[in-house]
Amino acid sequence: MPTETGPDTKLALARGSKCRCPNCGEGKLFASFLKVNDHCPNCGEALYHHRADDLPAYLVMVIVGHIVIALVMFADSEYNLSFAWHLAIWVPLTLVLSLAMLQPVKGFVVALQWKSGMHGFGEAQARRLRG
Repeated sequence: MPTETGPDTKLALARGSKCRCPNCGEGKLFASFLKVNDHCPNCGEALYHHRADDLPAYLVMVIVGHIVIALVMFADSEYNLSFAWHLAIWVPLTLVLSLAMLQPVKGFVVALQWKSGMHGFGEAQARRLRG
């Protein structure tokens, strides 16, 4: 049985989270903020097969929601903040966290699809298995 060449799953996902090509780790994964490059500029790996769709946004909402709600509950129990202070703190924090996490989470999802051979990435996975 052939063994897979290339990065292991943990390394590929870490590379995707760092917005790098999951194959080589050198090329940029994104052409713009959320537009994935069609091919890695370094190794030429095809990346246009991805179907991340709305999953990264949903994951970011879940993660940021848990962080912000926990902080709101803590602040509300420890401090007597007015509604204006709550708005001034939590709205910008939610926006900044969401924007900061969206690209790495999308990179993670694309790398997961790449490593799993999902969608059109199956051909690339078969090539890696053949060596």
